[in-house]
Amino acid sequence: MAQMTTKDYMHRESKYGAHNYHPLPVVLEKGKGVFVWDVEGKRYFDFLAAYSAVNQGHCHPKIVEALTAQAQKLALTSRAFYNNVLGEWEQYMTDLFGYDKMLPMNSGAEADETALKLTRKWAYKVKGIPKNQAKIIVCNGNFHGRTITIISMSSDPDAYNDYGPYTPGFINIPYNDIEALEHALQDSNVAGFLVEPIQAEAGVYVPEEGFLKKASELCKKYNVLFIADEVQTGIGRTGKMLACEHENVRPDILILGKAISGGMFPVSCVLADDEIMLTIKPGEHGSTYGGNPIAGKVAMAALNVILDEGLVGNSMRMGEIFRNEMRSIKSEMIETVRGKGLLNAVAIKPVKGKSAWDICLGMKENGIIAKPTHEHIIRFTPPLVITESQLMEAIGLIKKTFSEFGF
Repeated sequence: MAQMTTKDYMHRESKYGAHNYHPLPVVLEKGKGVFVWDVEGKRYFDFLAAYSAVNQGHCHPKIVEALTAQAQKLALTSRAFYNNVLGEWEQYMTDLFGYDKMLPMNSGAEADETALKLTRKWAYKVKGIPKNQAKIIVCNGNFHGRTITIISMSSDPDAYNDYGPYTPGFINIPYNDIEALEHALQDSNVAGFLVEPIQAEAGVYVPEEGFLKKASELCKKYNVLFIADEVQTGIGRTGKMLACEHENVRPDILILGKAISGGMFPVSCVLADDEIMLTIKPGEHGSTYGGNPIAGKVAMAALNVILDEGLVGNSMRMGEIFRNEMRSIKSEMIETVRGKGLLNAVAIKPVKGKSAWDICLGMKENGIIAKPTHEHIIRFTPPLVITESQLMEAIGLIKKTFSEFGF
């Protein structure tokens, strides 16, 4: 049998798989640290890191060890029974992040759905909102997942078109708009405000300094839950363990996913105190795989890597270098450079028919892979283990790519 080529792999996916993604034309088969290799042996800097899931780098040996050791002992019990790992993981997470309780799930979307359900339960059981009248404030430009309920709060037509009827109960306001938030909070049926500390999928939109703090204080004033979706912004990505820490904000409900497993296994969770978490009783919410022993061991190992290797501080330092270097590039295609830590974006202005997609194709040829979002923005989110020498080498490849376009 002839050895398959990149085109062969891509054709097979196109023939047998749903066409719900538009991947960069590269077929990867191996990863280690900040690097990945394609099926033909070419090495690339990974500057997407699986949408910030691989903060600890590809195939970190300590996380691999935790996964394989537990997989050989006990993989899944469901929540019909106790297992000897879940309580250890719950204690680890509540101690680390400072909450009374953790509710484990698998995907970021599941964790967001869990937070929405908790908010509504709290609205009826604690705040006393009339049954089925609770509302949750969300921001335009949000990305919290792909379920019907979550896309019902989206302002992106690609996310919600032809999926109606939509789930009611959401109030959309502009992102980074305190006046709009306070106006919406005056509705006595509002139970929560769900927000990304930085809107990553929308193009790494960083709110003005003080927005999160003011928003949190307003939520307290109106007896509304402040819910932070830190699935992409958490676990060191922005130069703090949580992006909310930049403004010393403690969410009432904290949503985590992606990097809490180092990209090794689907793991997510929601953290909250007893007044909120204990509104959900046995049988009212759950997941067969949520809280499985592999997830627990992998998550603890992944977070220990973040802490033991100083990756939060490294993210802050490397991010400052990256943004300064990007701003030094002389190209009429670069409109804006923005971000925090190693969550960064470069907004691209199309010139002579060349777009952000073309830049990404050029970078791929030069040995660095990243992906556009919303057509004109390139997100740069390498693993947090990247060293300064590796970062400067990658920046050289980015600069080379822009110079090759000649404008």
